[in-house]
Amino acid sequence: MALDLAEATSTPADGRPAKGGRRRLPLAWLGGVPFIGYVSIFLLLPTAIVIFGAFLKGNGGGFTLDNLKSLNQDYVRSAFENSVILSAASALIGAVVGGVFAYVIATGRRDGTMRRIVTSACGVLAQFGGVTLAFAFIATIGGAGFITVFLANHGIDIYSDGVWLYKLNGLVLVYTYFQIPLMVLVFLPAVDGIRPQWREAAESLGGTTWHYWRHVAGPLLFPAFIGSALLLFANAFSAYATAAALVSQGGIIVPLQIGNSLSSEVIVGQQNYGKALAFGMIVVVAIVMALYVVLQRRTTKWLK
Repeated sequence: MALDLAEATSTPADGRPAKGGRRRLPLAWLGGVPFIGYVSIFLLLPTAIVIFGAFLKGNGGGFTLDNLKSLNQDYVRSAFENSVILSAASALIGAVVGGVFAYVIATGRRDGTMRRIVTSACGVLAQFGGVTLAFAFIATIGGAGFITVFLANHGIDIYSDGVWLYKLNGLVLVYTYFQIPLMVLVFLPAVDGIRPQWREAAESLGGTTWHYWRHVAGPLLFPAFIGSALLLFANAFSAYATAAALVSQGGIIVPLQIGNSLSSEVIVGQQNYGKALAFGMIVVVAIVMALYVVLQRRTTKWLK
């Protein structure tokens, strides 16, 4: 009798309640509660505050579009243009160079010591930024950096037209430092998904290396490559600390404009101007990441 009662009140493995029994609540979702709470507090809540604040008057008033209209100023448009140029240039260089490095790493042994060292180093360098990275470049190729002085002593002046390290060109170079290892990390799984048997099959059918890359590996890796480049674009577009340490005056990119709006005096009634700038960045990053998700879905279909 006790056995029959237990069977009648048990829940099968498919999640449906047994006849005459009660549905048991699954407990697997409890493991995701800390992550959901973390994302809600430190990502979703600040994003909502920025979005709503961009449409509110700074003096505690109601709804307004004045904050967004202020983005139509010349120096704001220039900051957005510079941010796009900086992000696109560093993403393109990082994607090409990092993609080549990822392919070289993938041709070696997957359990080799060198691959572990390189991937570990990429994981560290991809997160290396801010004041530390800026200081490293200033001490190396700054106006009085070690390499700058060494080259000047041998008749080579890399700053004959001005110290470009502290301008947009310099930011592209510095950003590329952490874009390349990030590309290696995000693109390596896609390169690993290319099977050697596919090349062998192409060669057995009379195809050359060009045919293999043109008709087999290229079309398969292209969505992953573009998706990784978009991720690099979003990473550079939202970076702040490195640029803030290099560029001490002005706001040549949007993150610096936001920093200036928070640390400097603002016009009365435009206290939410910084939130309007952040809202513009959110829109750009959201579009880029939506495209990234679409491309990643295409990539995962043949990786499975």
